[in-house]
Amino acid sequence: VNKGRENRLRRMAERQGLRLERSRRHDKRASSYGLYALKTWKTRQLVSEPGVRDDHTLTLEEVEKYLMTGSV
Repeated sequence: VNKGRENRLRRMAERQGLRLERSRRHDKRASSYGLYALKTWKTRQLVSEPGVRDDHTLTLEEVEKYLMTGSV
């Protein structure tokens, strides 16, 4: 994981009133391992994929695209 890129995207999200969360899974075979979620600060609701059960479904590339364009 490119920590610098992750931190830059985290700051971008904060400027848009969002929070970038990384999956806490440590099992590399888990479906959400190494993935991210974008949520609102207040309600912690998913903004990128509403209605999806598993929060952490985005790659860093998808996070960056969403923060730049507003869609995945």
